[in-house]
Amino acid sequence: MSSRSGRAGISSMGWSLAAVVCLTALPAPAQQKPPVGAEPAPSTAEIMETFMKASTGNVADAVDEATGVRGFMARDMKPVFKAKVIGPAVTVLLQRALRTDRREWPNLQIQTLDEAPPGSVMVEVLEDGLDTAGVGNLMATTAKVRGLAGMVIDGGARDIEELEEIGFPVWSRSQTPATSVGRYVPVAKNVPVMCGGVLVRPADWIVADKTGVVVVPRESVPQVLKLLRQYDDKETKMVPLIKETKSMGKALEMFNRY
Repeated sequence: MSSRSGRAGISSMGWSLAAVVCLTALPAPAQQKPPVGAEPAPSTAEIMETFMKASTGNVADAVDEATGVRGFMARDMKPVFKAKVIGPAVTVLLQRALRTDRREWPNLQIQTLDEAPPGSVMVEVLEDGLDTAGVGNLMATTAKVRGLAGMVIDGGARDIEELEEIGFPVWSRSQTPATSVGRYVPVAKNVPVMCGGVLVRPADWIVADKTGVVVVPRESVPQVLKLLRQYDDKETKMVPLIKETKSMGKALEMFNRY
């Protein structure tokens, strides 16, 4: 559903980077004794700070190196406006519904939205849903006032002008005016889902910017953060060397970034 009512009040709210919203409200990582030789569990503030400094390109590299599995979503997963978002995932899965289906389906999509902790990134999958919107003005308004960091939709988004006025960051694989009402039903919430070609589980970390969206498996966060610091240290030293020598080859030879 789409509505412009109350838009002016919401759109007047200031919005910087969504990653800094409700930082202190994010749940702290579970404190478990790490295996011998494992990286210690980082604090939420440490996770946010490191991911904020890193590009999604470097985060994708670090996930590749730490896990051996791709963490970046499909190339058509794009933001509706420029933003950067960092936060733990909450998930919801929607499937096509026949218009003749008269069963009463619980609205797990709205339940997920209303129950998600501040700072979360809502990851929504509409199976075969590129022609259908999984988010519009009303959902974005709700998410904004609840303090969610953003949404990632394997499907479409609509009310694009309103989303930008509200200032709520959304990544989607398409833009379409079609509503999901009468076309899709939510069948599961906070379960593992395949979004943009990547497995997302509740509490996995989402890092998204204009370049794309990367999923960091929750158990791999300590190793990914360690690699990101190494990359940053090397690149900080490589840039002036490239400017001085006008050679990327010499910088790679010295610092072995790749």
